[in-house]
Amino acid sequence: MKSYLIPILLLILFSSCGSQPEESLTEKSIIPLPREVSNGSGSFQINQSSSIKIEGSGEGIDWIASFLADEIGKASGSTPAVSDGGTIILQRTSGTNYEAYSIDISEESIILSSDGEPGLFYAVQTLLQTLPPEIASNGQLELPVEIPAGKIIDEPEYGYRGSMLDVARHFFSVEDVKHYIDIMARLKYNFFHLHLSDDQGWRIEIKSWPKLTEIGGSTEVGGGEGGFYTQEEYREIVNYAAQRYITVVPEIDMPGHTNAALASYAELNPGVNLANGVLDSLTKLPLDYDMPLVNPQPAELYTGIEVGFSTFATDLPLTYQFVDDVVREIVELTPGPYFHIGGDESHVTEKGDYINFVERAQEIVAKYGKISIGWDEVATTTLRPENIAQYWGDDENALLAVEQGNKVLMSPAKKTYMDMQYDSTTYLGLHWAAYIEVDDAYNWDPANYLEGIEKENILGVETPLWSETITNREEIEYMIFPRIYATAEVAWTPSSMRNFNNFSERLASASKRWDVRGINYYKSPRVNW
Repeated sequence: MKSYLIPILLLILFSSCGSQPEESLTEKSIIPLPREVSNGSGSFQINQSSSIKIEGSGEGIDWIASFLADEIGKASGSTPAVSDGGTIILQRTSGTNYEAYSIDISEESIILSSDGEPGLFYAVQTLLQTLPPEIASNGQLELPVEIPAGKIIDEPEYGYRGSMLDVARHFFSVEDVKHYIDIMARLKYNFFHLHLSDDQGWRIEIKSWPKLTEIGGSTEVGGGEGGFYTQEEYREIVNYAAQRYITVVPEIDMPGHTNAALASYAELNPGVNLANGVLDSLTKLPLDYDMPLVNPQPAELYTGIEVGFSTFATDLPLTYQFVDDVVREIVELTPGPYFHIGGDESHVTEKGDYINFVERAQEIVAKYGKISIGWDEVATTTLRPENIAQYWGDDENALLAVEQGNKVLMSPAKKTYMDMQYDSTTYLGLHWAAYIEVDDAYNWDPANYLEGIEKENILGVETPLWSETITNREEIEYMIFPRIYATAEVAWTPSSMRNFNNFSERLASASKRWDVRGINYYKSPRVNW
């Protein structure tokens, strides 16, 4: 009798405790890499009876708990309840480090803790990465699932971790934009820069200037039908991002990159039609500040990809009324702190006119309570004290910003531009800045990239996706997967902890979730997929 009893008791003992999974917590492929990961003993089991408990208060904590429950439920068919007795605990603490978080996994519970809701959301994203690839599926995750015991302590290196989507060269639907936001959210990005206007298209409804979308929104690169967001649709995007702790930064590029606006309203033109892509007759006519232009002509709609040929009439009072109206209407829809005024590649704007325009545009943005961001050329003007220069190409401009005491947003085109080809065989993209393989996107340090720019001078890091050659969701995915993962780790993880060989191993593991989601990605030969 005793010989039968002992095995039964051992079976009961091991069934009541979490078993030790094959993969420890330190072996999990988490991107971006957390600051501290340590192993514990045993594991926690998520099963059909698991539930989630909330400790602490906050408007978004209920949503975060529901988000986690829905992710598990969608993948497994069994949605954890949110209850007072849950063993998966979301714990809001009382400090002020809102983006830092910890995850404590034992056999009895998982405790996700943070001083703020963003940190709790990031903790959830990390926890989801400890689950099998089927967590990304609809109904393919088999419960129970073992999560190895241990502890994760984490916080970001930079406060601004952004990505930009250009919807002006080619227009993308609200659902495609939400898809992009979802990708960012999984990687703990917190700023979404939306490039809303350019020579090829105007993409945001401005009620006081309706022709901007009627005419300027009617086309795109290659002559497609273009499109635009109504103010209600734009607000939907802003709210969707905010729910995922991502702040939208709208950009209206000016005084150059403005052909779509110049085609919509003739009176904004500087007296000569610059819009045909003809670069041999770009002499700017003298303007009388007090008198309207005689028979101003609208620019022709433009569907190419050349830059630098367009400019507002910078001496006209009407131009600044236009800027004021556009900024005012967009600010009313955008609760974040920043408004991007562009300012790049204004090659046909006289230098004095450029300086005057940018400085006046900054004042208009400040009037509506926002901080201006501009591409690094804006640093050739006098910046308001709090304004930001986004470094993309000109080292001297970035240093000018620092000399004025302003911070720099790091987006060096040679490292962060996801519209660049991976190599000469890539079927999408351009290569005017560089060919950017995944290791190129990973192996750089913002604080040591440019002599004279230290970490204290840097607001953060942003990776842009321009859309001259990109027309749909699948092409977006191909160009950003895997490089958006690389920049996420550059922005989040201290450079002393980063190693490409280790990153590439975690990237290969992450790609299993991409396969489950049906993501179209570039299989770099520099990663052992």
